Amino acid sequence: MKEKIINESLQGLMASNSSIEGVALVTSDGLMISSKLPEGMDEDRISAMSAALLSLSERAVEELGKGVPEQVTIKGDKGYIILTSAGEEAVLTVTTTPDAKLGLVYMDIKKTSKALKDVLGV
Repeated sequence: MKEKIINESLQGLMASNSSIEGVALVTSDGLMISSKLPEGMDEDRISAMSAALLSLSERAVEELGKGVPEQVTIKGDKGYIILTSAGEEAVLTVTTTPDAKLGLVYMDIKKTSKALKDVLGV
């Protein structure tokens, strides 16, 4: 049941904004929970990179006294990578097109992240 709700939440996020190219829900250990990724994107690499970025962001905000990381945004010339907390043990990773309207994407991510936290029970 949980798996179905998670998959539906990720599919809903993809459908909510045409700028979103891929989504993945990953444990903080780097294990893939579920994903909707474009062909050619390697789930194992996405999950490992997401966990590494989450770990680095946790260390950075701790060292700089900024609390707990809620979101990391990376801008590349071909789009954005956005990592958002989905509870204490999971991170939602979203990739977008370069012309994405970030405010709208962030709103969609926030809604989905909250729903995923509820499903995961954290």
